[in-house]
Amino acid sequence: MRIAVFTGSQAGPPSHQQAAATFATELARAGIGIVYGGGHVGLMGVVADAALAAGGEVVGVIPQHLVDDELAHPGLQHIEVVQTMHERKARMAELADAFVALPGAAGTLEELFEAWTWGMLGLHAKPTAFLDVDGFWQPQLTQLTRMVDDGYLASHRLEALGVVHDAAELLAFVDGYEHPARKWTPPAA
Repeated sequence: MRIAVFTGSQAGPPSHQQAAATFATELARAGIGIVYGGGHVGLMGVVADAALAAGGEVVGVIPQHLVDDELAHPGLQHIEVVQTMHERKARMAELADAFVALPGAAGTLEELFEAWTWGMLGLHAKPTAFLDVDGFWQPQLTQLTRMVDDGYLASHRLEALGVVHDAAELLAFVDGYEHPARKWTPPAA
């Protein structure tokens, strides 16, 4: 099993760095591989370094322009270089069995929401979750609840989005996951 980890290219506060390192170490020790954006910077680098140090499998998928900027992690056993960010996300989705977002910024949100949306549209049936470190994702979850309250998002879709606090909770969520039916279904013939 492999988990796609979306997280920041900035390091964030020390508590986030420690949580990311602990999370990655626990996944590696459980025999779970990590697929991530292939960088050596920020929380992405923390996740990769911790999983590698614990003997875990880490697969990086990185666009050529970021390799050119010298952001690729030099210690990865497996790195795939693609041409575009779109190819990166598609390849990460192919390689992963589930998705999780650790703290990050716009790119982290975009990656997680695209994976979650693809699931709603029936393009995959893989679990998607937030790793909520220090309540980081609570404001986002408040906004998502508002989307449900205002009728933009079905409540069962929000309920299918995991909110976990460590690797053990993520693995339990993945193990018990039941994917909701796709959002749009063709009319009966």
